[in-house]
Amino acid sequence: MKSFFYFVFLFSTLISCTQQEPQHFTHEVLNRMTPVKDQGDSPTCWIYAMLATMETEHLRWGDSVNLSPYYIEKMIEQEPQRPKNNHGMCMTLINLIHKYGIVGYDAMRTIDTPAPRYVFMFGAEYTPQEFARSVCAPDEYAALTSNPHEPYYKEIDIDTPDNWYHDKFFNIPIDSLLDKTEHAVRTHHGVCWESKNHAMAIVGIAHDDMGKKYFIMKNSWGTDRPYNGLEYLSYEDFRKETLAIELPYSSIKEY
Repeated sequence: MKSFFYFVFLFSTLISCTQQEPQHFTHEVLNRMTPVKDQGDSPTCWIYAMLATMETEHLRWGDSVNLSPYYIEKMIEQEPQRPKNNHGMCMTLINLIHKYGIVGYDAMRTIDTPAPRYVFMFGAEYTPQEFARSVCAPDEYAALTSNPHEPYYKEIDIDTPDNWYHDKFFNIPIDSLLDKTEHAVRTHHGVCWESKNHAMAIVGIAHDDMGKKYFIMKNSWGTDRPYNGLEYLSYEDFRKETLAIELPYSSIKEY
C-alpha cells in the first residue's frame, strides 16, 4: 500500500507541474502526538493510523500511551478471513483490539518479538485485553463516510475487500464530514483519515502562503521525508479522496 500510494502521489505531482507545491505552511493547530513510526514494507498503514489517533486522543486527556502496531500485525495471523495482503480499515483495528487486546510499543518493537502475555504498568499486571479497555472503550469511535450514491444519514457498507470485518459507516455529505473533522481537530481530538490507498492520523490544521487550508497528517513512513514524517492534505483533496473518517463520539457531541 505504501509504494502504491507514493506512486499515485508522485504521478499527481508530475501531471500538475503548472502548479508549484507550496513549501511553507503556517500551523493553526498542531495537536500532541507520539513519535512518528515507520511501517516499512508492511501494508498495514491502517494499524499505524488508528493507533496514532488513539495516542493523540489520550494525550488530549493528559494520559500518554505509545502502542505497538507489531502486536496487532501478529494477532491478525489468527484471523482466517483476513486478505492475503493484510489490508484492512481503521475500524478493523478497533475490532482486533477488542478481541486480542494491545500492548505498549516498548513491549513489542518488532514483528519478530514474541507477543507479550501481560502488560506491566504502575506496578500492576494486566492482560492485553484488560489494558485495551483503558485504551479504547467499546463504541468510543464513530465511523463516518461520504458517498453521494448512497442515502445520507444512514449506516452503509463500504464495499471493499479491506472492510473484511464488515463494519458500517454513517454516510453524510462531504462538507458536513469536513466540518466535523475540522471541529474535532481544532478541539484536539484524535482523528483518523482513510482514502482507498492509504490511512493517516490527522494531527493539525495549517494554511499556505496563499491562504489555502490543509489538514496536517501524521504519516507512518518514518521521518526522512520532507516535513519530518508529517504530510499536508488540502481541504480540496480531502473532499476528493476521503473514504472514511474515524473520530471520537465525544467530538461529535461537542459539535
